Amino acid sequence: MRSNDEAPACNECDDYRISRRTLLRGAIGIGATTALFGTTLVQTAYATAPVGRVLVVVSLRGAADGLSLVVPHGDAAYYKARPNIAIPAAKLLARNGFFGLHPNLAPLMPLWKAGKMAAVHATGLPAPNRSHFAAMEELEDADPGSAARIGWLNRLVGRDSSTNVLRGMGMGMSTPITALYGPRATVTTTSVDDMSLAGAQDNPRRTTAMRTTWSAAAGEIGRGGRAALAAVNAFAPVRASAAQPANGAKYADDDLGRALAASARTIRAGVGVEVIAVDHDGGWDMHTGLGTLEWGAMLRASQSLAQNLAAFYTDLGSRGDTVTLVTISEFGRRVKENANYGLDHGHGNVMFVLGGGVRGGYYGKWTRLAATDDADVPVTTDYRSVLAEVVTKRLGASSATVFPGFKPAPVGAIR
Repeated sequence: MRSNDEAPACNECDDYRISRRTLLRGAIGIGATTALFGTTLVQTAYATAPVGRVLVVVSLRGAADGLSLVVPHGDAAYYKARPNIAIPAAKLLARNGFFGLHPNLAPLMPLWKAGKMAAVHATGLPAPNRSHFAAMEELEDADPGSAARIGWLNRLVGRDSSTNVLRGMGMGMSTPITALYGPRATVTTTSVDDMSLAGAQDNPRRTTAMRTTWSAAAGEIGRGGRAALAAVNAFAPVRASAAQPANGAKYADDDLGRALAASARTIRAGVGVEVIAVDHDGGWDMHTGLGTLEWGAMLRASQSLAQNLAAFYTDLGSRGDTVTLVTISEFGRRVKENANYGLDHGHGNVMFVLGGGVRGGYYGKWTRLAATDDADVPVTTDYRSVLAEVVTKRLGASSATVFPGFKPAPVGAIR
């Protein structure tokens, strides 16, 4: 339900040896089958074909406070529960009769005004789960009750018979998050430069040697080596592309900025990536020192988020219309502030959706808050409904394939 004005990876002989100093720094696993190239991990299997559009999922690790990012200024309990850290209504951006954006989200206002940014409030897991680890596992598996350890992004890229090993990627990370884990091929890398054969520049014969070795290797290990080599080869256009962001985009010099810059560079190179996951630990677990508009952790985190998301779409330019970005966090925070200018673990939260196919504005059904010590933001929209709308309308996937057993409710934030 829409809510606008209402709530709602001799010398030649050495090349054949597997050690921590040569090509595979780390391990080749049997079973899930993984191969590490520097700090790049290729999880092998048969992947699938791109469809021309891209989904970027930014995970705000630590449980971001949705009530600070999108403030329900029309709910009096918000101000009653937060006498020290509430954001004055007059300071909010894009304010309507009930909601408004944190002032530090100003870099995103061009996207908002263009109708390319939506906020879906009161989203989350069907039932409260206040454990970071358990909640993220549940959120990213997105298949409650199933014993299969397959993430929803892995089901998404594994929905057909394409063999593009770069279809699903984790950017800025060395191991796949739960959402990417499963039988279909995914690639995780800490950076563009790490998607290469270690030592190949100093010894050009290494590539040939490695191909000879892995072409003869049998079983899961052989399949892993061949897939890793294929991924490095397929990624070559990205490494050859300009490292400088396009269109004057200015990212923050932090993990999120570097990951999104690498993501934009990968998309612009046209290597067939369809899904990119970015795991952002930006200090969102604000039990203490969330702060005010003058100081605190929320100021820093919200500034980084806004600057980097805005830079990402500036960098993409006209390609931005093919890219839909969604933010997600394991849970929200309590309604009431604690004695340390912070907030404890809660339930409901806000999800941002930006870019291609977005219908801008505020969405979600709102339940009035309580100002008691144990009050949460009640979840009225299952987070899978938001994601289902994106994967079906933007990527042409089946919701039943990506989110088994779940019947999504309409949200309206995607065309």
